[in-house]
Amino acid sequence: MKLFLRDQWAFAVFFLVQLILLLLIFTLDGYWNQSLMIYAMFLSVFFAGAFLVVRYLTHRAIYQRLSSPVQSLEELTQTHGNAALCRAMDETFLEHYRLYKEQLHAYENKQRDYTTFIQQWVHQMKTPISVIHLLLQNEDDPTAESVREEVDRIKRGLETVLYIARLDRFEQDFLVEQVTLRSLVQNVLAENKRLFIRNQVYPEVKIDETWRVESDEKWLAFVLNQLLTNAVRYSAGKSNKVSIRAYELGPNVALEVQDYGIGIPPEDIRRVFQPYFTGENGRKYPESTGMGLYLVKEICGRLHHGVELESEVGNGTTVRLIMSGVLPTLQDRKKAES
Repeated sequence: MKLFLRDQWAFAVFFLVQLILLLLIFTLDGYWNQSLMIYAMFLSVFFAGAFLVVRYLTHRAIYQRLSSPVQSLEELTQTHGNAALCRAMDETFLEHYRLYKEQLHAYENKQRDYTTFIQQWVHQMKTPISVIHLLLQNEDDPTAESVREEVDRIKRGLETVLYIARLDRFEQDFLVEQVTLRSLVQNVLAENKRLFIRNQVYPEVKIDETWRVESDEKWLAFVLNQLLTNAVRYSAGKSNKVSIRAYELGPNVALEVQDYGIGIPPEDIRRVFQPYFTGENGRKYPESTGMGLYLVKEICGRLHHGVELESEVGNGTTVRLIMSGVLPTLQDRKKAES
């Protein structure tokens, strides 16, 4: 109704001005019959009001549609009456809906082709990387070690690209199961052992062997890889230790990765989960892409895991993953200790 009144105010003003001018013309002409003028005014207002009422009733669906936000695209295909304006609006909405669907399908096909290309390209690049690793396996000179370091960096970059490409199809590429935290952490540490040795940073693991969480092992391993890479990168030259621990946090399990490196400035903490944000530390470490913590946040969100970050400049950073899990019983703990 409000939209209808705003739409018809110009007509109402024009009608009133026309009625006043008509009365003035009769008055100036010397014709003054009060009863007749009142009757004429009544007929004019009656017919104008009837016109507005009929117009509102025939176009009510349009005004209601335009007054409320669209909740779904299917609403654009609904009909709104038989009036000419209603039919014209329905046809316009249907045309917009058709164009939108065509553009959406074209974009989806393009994105699907791009993702397929990226995945194939990454898998093709893994073959030469494996060959280079084999060629350098028996080489111990500093040059070979430098090449191995760069190859590891390329490998981590390719893995990041691959997981970014898979993120759009996350629902088709994950399996929730019980994951043993200690085994998962040990596997990830083994994959990154050269990274730790090269930077003279060593992990300290405090995780009970019986701790298990409900998650996807592959995606959780990637998240842990990102956290450990960041922890080592920002600890090198300042601290030689990175702590990985798990503990009970209410009904959930918390997995923490803590480094004792340079830390994050307070003004950057609220933005570290944004894509491509590198902040002040990104100027000191040019290899930073700003995608690591963004991917951690995105993946954990889709796995329904919580992510918390605490940091203090000069004292390091702690990233905490909060997951639902199976807590070890007293009997399990005694068995693990024995």
